[in-house]
Amino acid sequence: MGKYDTLVELLLEAIKEGGDGKKDTAAIPVGISNRHVHISQTDLDALFGAGYQLTKIKDLSQPLQYACQETLTIAGPKGAIEKVRILGPARSQSQVEILQADCFKLGIPAPVKMSGDLQGTSGITLIGPQGSILLTQGVIIAQRHIHMTPEDAKRLGVSNGELVTIQVGGLRGGTYSNVAIRVSGTSALECHIDTEEANAMNIGPNSTITIIK
Repeated sequence: MGKYDTLVELLLEAIKEGGDGKKDTAAIPVGISNRHVHISQTDLDALFGAGYQLTKIKDLSQPLQYACQETLTIAGPKGAIEKVRILGPARSQSQVEILQADCFKLGIPAPVKMSGDLQGTSGITLIGPQGSILLTQGVIIAQRHIHMTPEDAKRLGVSNGELVTIQVGGLRGGTYSNVAIRVSGTSALECHIDTEEANAMNIGPNSTITIIK
């Protein structure tokens, strides 16, 4: 291979990695969430039968998290939404994450909250193949957030619980504020937004964002 061929290879590699031969270490991948349910084993038993075990169909980006074959119907005072996916594994408390537009169809309010913060939230009816249950609380619209490890947090200059602003590129891009930082030793680096937020800025599964504080 001649010097010219070697130079061409180096230039092509630089273009692939961003034009200067260096990867953008500040770019954070995006995970887009639709409405879904996290279920407790007690509620799972009531909806699918005693001792029922969830069926994994796909691993999610966060370690040990997965999409399940099982779906539920969720129902409020004004309407219902069918085929809402359950995400595993089972949790200690059931939680339903919906979109803002779903509130109008279901006829219930849903506050923007972090996962697990269910105090003061609305209830909802869950309908499965073997029964139905009424949750007295547990419906939220998930606050946008970024999962990361302590090493990621140090590199990016942020801390657990901090609220930051992110930049989205592209013709419909812009900024989102109030993005919570979630630091854990078992996390994979990823920004989580819902489908409404993604559609508003034309964000796809291969999109990335950057933190601009």
